[in-house]
Order: sequence, then structure tokens, then C-alpha cells
Amino acid sequence: MSNKAYWIARVDVNGETGYRSYSAAVPAIIEKYGARFIVRGGAFECAEGESRPRNVVIEFPDYATAVACYRSPEYQAILKVRQANAVTDLIIVEGSEAP
Repeated sequence: MSNKAYWIARVDVNGETGYRSYSAAVPAIIEKYGARFIVRGGAFECAEGESRPRNVVIEFPDYATAVACYRSPEYQAILKVRQANAVTDLIIVEGSEAP
């Protein structure tokens, strides 16, 4: 059985209207890949290091699916909208089943 995988994004939105169109399109794309939002905004405290005002964590069934979703034509098309309206740090990381 494969470990789950995650997109972890820290976002600084600089174009609210454009970002809203990106944000509205993403759920249908990730749902197609069996993913779900774990964190989508919300209160946070930056305990160490640097942060951005918005944090997002999306859970995927496995690492290969998380990468495939990011590279998909559907996501790449909407990605351009996000990049024009926000500064983002995004990593794709495999989860751990360790206790």
C-alpha cells in the first residue's frame, strides 16, 4: 500500500479577483485525482521561520497521483492564473505511515 501524499502551499495573494477564479477551479481538478483539502486558509501561528498569509494542504491517495495532478493539463492551465495573482511556495511530499 502506498503512503498518502500532500501538496503543501504557502500563498501570498496579490490579485484577489484573479485568485478567486483559480481557487474556484481547483476543487474539481483535485477531486478528479481523488484528493481533498485538509487545510484551506484559516487561522495559524508561525512558530518558526517565515510564513505567508494563506496556507493550503491537499491530501492525495499517493505520491504519483499528487505529481500527476500537478502536471495535468487541467491544473497547468489554471496554474497560470494563480501565478499571475499570487506568490506561492508549493511542495509535493510523500506522507509517512510511521507511528
